[in-house]
Amino acid sequence: MSTFDRQSQGAYTGAGTRAEAGIDQGLRSYMLGVYNYMTLGLALTGFLALATSMLATTTDPSAAVASLGNGQMLTQLGVTLYGSPLKWVVMLAPLGMVMWLSFRIQSMSASSARTLFLVYSAVMGISLSSIFLVYTGNSIARVFFITAASFGALSLFGYTTKKDLSGWGSFLMMGLIGIIIASLVNIFLASSAMQFAISVIGVLVFAGLTAYDTQQIKEMYFEGDSSEVATKKSVMGALRLYLDFINLFLMLLQLFGNRE
Repeated sequence: MSTFDRQSQGAYTGAGTRAEAGIDQGLRSYMLGVYNYMTLGLALTGFLALATSMLATTTDPSAAVASLGNGQMLTQLGVTLYGSPLKWVVMLAPLGMVMWLSFRIQSMSASSARTLFLVYSAVMGISLSSIFLVYTGNSIARVFFITAASFGALSLFGYTTKKDLSGWGSFLMMGLIGIIIASLVNIFLASSAMQFAISVIGVLVFAGLTAYDTQQIKEMYFEGDSSEVATKKSVMGALRLYLDFINLFLMLLQLFGNRE
């Protein structure tokens, strides 16, 4: 009887170990998909931001249409993007698109969600091209690497911690809403002190959201999901982390970027 018990226990233990190993492998593949999509989106955004900036500015006076007064000159494309009413479309298009994508992604196919995420990343790149007019290239690169290191550490914490971070959600959302309202108000006030406070609070909020969202994305994983559902979850997760990274980068850039 004791022999039977030992064999039975070994069989159940072996099956449990294999099941857990399968779940762990599936979870790793799922999270890898999330990070791959996010990285692809960031790469597309960075490339288009730099490319748009290079096409919109020039050092050749014969090709310039307008001067910014700091040694930089704008081409016709630059004047159209940054000096005409179209600038509001360029600025607000990513916000409108991400809201639409967030509401509609559940009803899309996986391939459509993936394509629209990349389109959104491209639009964001064009919108962010204006940072090259404000900050030096060296400081943008420096802040990017600071953001990448910080994001990696925070996301790793969210993935590995045993602490339940769900309680952070309401506080982080209140902080996010506060940042949005304060930023809109400061458009009219143009207060440097208020902008500094927004940036500091923004860094804290998006640092918390990075860890929180990573844990939430991890918990979205379900071993029984079809390939279609798993891909959509990966894209949704990538979008959340992409936004955390971009906003953390912008807040840090406002604090540590060197202006032209």
